[in-house]
Amino acid sequence: MSRFPPAAAAVAALLANHPQTRHLIVGYSGGLDSHVLLHLLATDRALRAERALAAIHVDHNLQAASASWGDHCARVCDKLAVPFRVVKVDARPAPGDSPEAAARDARYAALAAELGIEAALLTAHHRDDQAETLLLQLLRGAGPHGLAAMPSAVRFGRGWLWRPFLDVDRADLLAYAWAHHLHWIEDTSNDDTCFDRNYLRHRILPLLRERWPAVGRNLARSAQLCAETASWLDAEADADLARAAPRHPDTLPLSVLCELSELRQRNALRRWLRQLGLPLPNSRQLRHILHDTLTAGRDRQPCVRWPGGEVRRYRNTLYAMFPLPPHDARRTYSWHSTADGWQPLDLPNVGRLRLQTVMGSGLRAEALAGSLLKIGFRQGGERFQPSGRSHGQELKKLLQEVGIPPWKRDRLPLLHADGKLLAVVGLGIAADQIVSAHETGWQPVLDPPSVAKLG
Repeated sequence: MSRFPPAAAAVAALLANHPQTRHLIVGYSGGLDSHVLLHLLATDRALRAERALAAIHVDHNLQAASASWGDHCARVCDKLAVPFRVVKVDARPAPGDSPEAAARDARYAALAAELGIEAALLTAHHRDDQAETLLLQLLRGAGPHGLAAMPSAVRFGRGWLWRPFLDVDRADLLAYAWAHHLHWIEDTSNDDTCFDRNYLRHRILPLLRERWPAVGRNLARSAQLCAETASWLDAEADADLARAAPRHPDTLPLSVLCELSELRQRNALRRWLRQLGLPLPNSRQLRHILHDTLTAGRDRQPCVRWPGGEVRRYRNTLYAMFPLPPHDARRTYSWHSTADGWQPLDLPNVGRLRLQTVMGSGLRAEALAGSLLKIGFRQGGERFQPSGRSHGQELKKLLQEVGIPPWKRDRLPLLHADGKLLAVVGLGIAADQIVSAHETGWQPVLDPPSVAKLG
């Protein structure tokens, strides 16, 4: 073990809790903290128990010296015999966005893409970082989940994100670096108090330590207690949501919410939205959601929007989603088959349309024999006879009957060939175009935009 047990012991404890993870990737900035983490894992093979070790450096390209930092990291890794690579990202913030948040989001997106199923990304966030994070969240008016600050282990991409030093003081890391004669990069931007975190680090926390020397340790303990509270609240919300048994993750039956107290309603809604990856509305917006959706008549379709998300009601169900992008339903597309078959067709702001083989369902091969399909959207007046129906009916009425929400109806692709409506994605295949029960057919599938981007 190391001469300085706090850092080594913290790493050992985390690794012991995840024996199945075989690949360790250190997020290596070249600074003091990440250098200590990398050096500790590289030089103490017993500590990592024969797990593979690599390092990755993210170049944000925000400073002139960023290229030289990558060179420094490469030299260190070469000396330690650790595989190393640099990933360049565009971390420029959009107008009105926080530069800190933009850099963080770009960095984590790049790092997540590097992880395999049995891999973990290790970062060197320590107790002082945890204290800063809690204070930032407190100043933003966060609840228990925000005040829980940073977890020590969380699912990340296809693997894990580990922060083994969250209960280690930076002073311990500095002592380790001095004892092992480490050389690290000093990023001058870390001294710029225009950034919120730096302001807390250099202006506020030193004053707090003068009065309360254990402020870092105490704030980190508060974060841990908030994490426990947040975990309990999540368990309560999961129990309430489990009773809903929705058909789709982005839907929530109102009947379940109506049975809960207002406090449990808000807790369940926050949990639901968080699971969907949506930004959370503030307290006022959350009350607005509950009031508008729970009190509206069955024939009303209230919609509550906030930055990055919206909740709509249709009949007795809530729908949560990212804001709908603009969509021109008058636009049509030509879909051609190739020598490699029917390649997926991207429909802007709608999704990716593809054909998959299904036994006993889908389009007959003869329907696709012309090698050309016209893809459009509902214009009004269309008639359609889906399989299982004895006669045709107005498409508008069919969509109403099966309960497809109004905002989705004009975004359902309609497949035509030779002027004939073959299928309505999300509704069905034309009765005279579907395969028999013992045949293989071609089922049109629409992947949402988020899935299409990944695929």
